[in-house]
Amino acid sequence: MTRDGMNYAPDMSGMKPVVESGAFAFAASHFDHGHIYGQITGLASAGGTLKAIYEPDASRVEAVRKDHPDATIVSDFREILDDDEIKLVTSAAIPNLRCGVGLQVMDAGKDYLTDKAPFTTLEQLESARAKVKETGHKYMVCYSERLSSEAAWHAGELIRDGAIGRVLQVLNLAPHNLAASTRPEWFFQKDRYGGILTDIGSHQFEQFLYYAGAKDAVINFARVENFENPDTPGLEDFGEAALTLDTGASAYCRLDWFNPGGSKAWGDGRTFVLGTTGYLEIRKQIDVTRGQGSKIFLVDEHDDVEIDCAGKVGYPYFGLLIQDILNGTENAMTQEHAFKAAELSMQAQQIADAVR
Repeated sequence: MTRDGMNYAPDMSGMKPVVESGAFAFAASHFDHGHIYGQITGLASAGGTLKAIYEPDASRVEAVRKDHPDATIVSDFREILDDDEIKLVTSAAIPNLRCGVGLQVMDAGKDYLTDKAPFTTLEQLESARAKVKETGHKYMVCYSERLSSEAAWHAGELIRDGAIGRVLQVLNLAPHNLAASTRPEWFFQKDRYGGILTDIGSHQFEQFLYYAGAKDAVINFARVENFENPDTPGLEDFGEAALTLDTGASAYCRLDWFNPGGSKAWGDGRTFVLGTTGYLEIRKQIDVTRGQGSKIFLVDEHDDVEIDCAGKVGYPYFGLLIQDILNGTENAMTQEHAFKAAELSMQAQQIADAVR
């Protein structure tokens, strides 16, 4: 496990392709956040072919070129948009620019996969909703805390199978490693990253909806602070929110940039889900008592078990997304789910901003 969360990507080498080689061409662009590497790896491991790359900073694409020597480096994003063989563009632009990239992609007749947060304003969200309706193309979001975690994915399968009964509460704790000296300038500018609830919080709100099987929520409380970083006033280093989901379940998250120096991982994401007949805890990045993460601790009416998910579950989202694009289905994630998680996180950010 690495302490570099910005460029972390899990090992997806064991994934089975869902399409034959060359059947699904995609492009990658705007490498402003390191999550782009995980997005590329996920799509390629599921059988996608990286055909083209657009990123003006050559140093950012060196590692990708080693793994994908046949990919073409283009100097103009328009070259990707005009290539009819490319079905999907995956990007990790500066957050406030992600929507603009996506609108271009959909106007060009392609589907779009962006890093979270997909938007920084509700106005951007509405423009994307309109463009999806106009074009019929997907504006998908890589909420990697669930989609790129074997334990988080498998927990969803267990919950869907009734392992803990009806979900009553979802609680997320998400400390992250700040590493301020390694961060780009935009990371500290709130109008560019959107605020901590908009940014990291979008992960948490997505998990609230998914694990509880909810479609909407009411935000009861939201707070953001800059406790310990006065030299970067645009940074919010702490955030929290409490919601009531439309299923009746409650949800709470705490997000922060206070992952301590003694941690061997970039964060210690933990999710607790309470059901009517049991509960589970997901240790995503690390189990501090034993080192390895990707574990689920499940307690039901019959037993308590530890489930080691590392190397056993895989990362099905990327293959399902490819199949959705080819078949016109919504098995990886529905469009409304992707948008609703972002909408709730931005609504919570607005409430917290008003209070602060």
